[in-house]
Amino acid sequence: MSVSLDIIIVNWNSKVQLQRCLDSIRHASREGFDLGRVVVVDNASTDGSADDLCYPNLPLVFLRNSGNVGFAAACNQGAKSTQADYLLFLNPDTALARKSLAAAVEYMEMKENSGVGACGIQLVDQDGQVVRSCSRFPKPGHSYAHILGLNRVSPLRFPDNFMSNWDHADTRTVDVVTGAFLLVRRGIFEALGGFDERFFIYLEDVDLLYRAAQANWQCHYLTTTRAYHKGGGCSEQAKAARLCYSLQSRILYSYKHFGRAAATGVLIGTLVVEPFSRLALGAAHGSLLEIQDTFRAYVMLWRHLPKMVARDRKFPPRRPLDKKLALE
Repeated sequence: MSVSLDIIIVNWNSKVQLQRCLDSIRHASREGFDLGRVVVVDNASTDGSADDLCYPNLPLVFLRNSGNVGFAAACNQGAKSTQADYLLFLNPDTALARKSLAAAVEYMEMKENSGVGACGIQLVDQDGQVVRSCSRFPKPGHSYAHILGLNRVSPLRFPDNFMSNWDHADTRTVDVVTGAFLLVRRGIFEALGGFDERFFIYLEDVDLLYRAAQANWQCHYLTTTRAYHKGGGCSEQAKAARLCYSLQSRILYSYKHFGRAAATGVLIGTLVVEPFSRLALGAAHGSLLEIQDTFRAYVMLWRHLPKMVARDRKFPPRRPLDKKLALE
């Protein structure tokens, strides 16, 4: 019996990219699986990207939000009520190759990969160069290096969690594959409760994979197929907001997984130390725009702090994943 796949795409002002992504899905091979739904969740776009989507050859489902609910919440919204065996979370700034879907599903269906809970595939940029997109789970030291700017000043001595020294040329087990193409077993996703919606954007995929790893599910990076990924995507339209949400997610991730003492160190460093290290780097680069974006981002972050605390209290700690439940 053929397995089934649902694709979830969260869109925000990505009209041209979304159309290209949907076209690539339409032309991708469906050998070995049934494509159940292609769900586009639009987070209140204003560029017309949500209008007149017509793809007769795709089982397209369109959900329009009146406001931007965030990436994690929109992904959960798109995955709600799914009956598919697999869920693919796909960024709108990606374009699939013909075998992108079929090869990934086939890999997950192999008997020897029954312990693999999620996988990603090789991504390339507009020049066809492999994008080094995998990473290790963040640790407090990685955050401190970012806060002080040490990873930029001396990346060899203070490496961050991104696996930039590996050429991404071979299939292997990794901690984290990018959320631009994240294929997950539906049973695992549901047993985990989906993405943690406290993460408005950034690190929601890392958090999901970390919780899966705690239950001994592996994550694999697959190089037998590939897809194009622009990178930055719609978030490059609002660089100050992008930095703000990135810092906010780092703080949330720290308190969730590092322990209170280490997380408080990350919080204080992020709020008190890092603004100056970022402003200094902006000055060293001679970039007034970088300085302005940094200032705006930290103004936004300070304003968001009360909401962050209030929102965090609404979500109880996640229970460990029951592996038997995930397989049912």
